[in-house]
Amino acid sequence: MAAISNDWAPALREEYKKPYYKDLFLKVNEEYSKYQIFPPADDIFNAFHLTPLNEVKVVILGQDPYHNIGQAHGLSFSVKPGIEAPPSLVNIYNELKEDLGCYIPNNGYLVKWAKQGVLLLNTVLTVRAHQANSHRGIGWEDFTNAVIRILNEQDRPIVFLLWGRPAQNKMSMLNNPNHLILTAPHPSPLSAYRGFFGCKHFSRTNEFLAEHGVEPIDWQIENL
Repeated sequence: MAAISNDWAPALREEYKKPYYKDLFLKVNEEYSKYQIFPPADDIFNAFHLTPLNEVKVVILGQDPYHNIGQAHGLSFSVKPGIEAPPSLVNIYNELKEDLGCYIPNNGYLVKWAKQGVLLLNTVLTVRAHQANSHRGIGWEDFTNAVIRILNEQDRPIVFLLWGRPAQNKMSMLNNPNHLILTAPHPSPLSAYRGFFGCKHFSRTNEFLAEHGVEPIDWQIENL
């Protein structure tokens, strides 16, 4: 695991000392030695590397990484260049087209968002190949809950986009009146038609940021 070295490191320092994190570290290393695990070990903390704490404007909370070969690279909903956009991301793009007029790009590589302050955080950061949720309950949730609490404590405006019930279960940790919390069904094909389509979360996010003097997000992912 590539260590987090930017301003997230001091914020998370106390977590590394806790018993659960030692157990998690050992378990994750064991899993990588025995099974095919995604994302690649050096990509586990990419969301933190690409979006320093002091730059976070928006948080998009996913569940666990994509579990098929070549997809996951440490950012929720994002896939590597050359990999077909998964169905949930296709639906995100469709909502962006309706909401903001963005064209649908030929890739699912969301690094542009991360570099603008969109923290693309999964609540579980690793997964066995072809086994969704296989690393649920091994300790990642304790770590990412700590991340959410740290974000909640920030005294500047941050938008939290909580899509689907697992993400919305984190709402009890978000009680800072500086922040905007937007909820909708998950963008997966199973639930997108229940209210994700038409939620206008992207324009509402940008309106909130602009109202608070923060540069809005350019949501358009360009063709590669």
